Amino acid sequence: MKSDTKGAPMQVNTTTIPGLTFAIQIEEVNYRDSLGRLICYLASLYRLDPKTQARHLVRRSRIPGAAAAMKHEFQRDGIQAFRRLEATA
Repeated sequence: MKSDTKGAPMQVNTTTIPGLTFAIQIEEVNYRDSLGRLICYLASLYRLDPKTQARHLVRRSRIPGAAAAMKHEFQRDGIQAFRRLEATA
């Protein structure tokens, strides 16, 4: 059985926020069908090791728009947001 429906390509948006001791990477995966309906959404927050560039998963969300909320948290709280993550990671 063959399907003729062609979906839109998967979009992956990555934002890196540099810090003094480590960096934060916010990755947003957004996949929609040909009609624009949401099929899959995933926002992941990673802590980047400055020496090895290894990514350590800190937070993950499947709620659409969560990546924007994570970015806003770092813009609003600045160094305090980094300290909260440093304590949990």
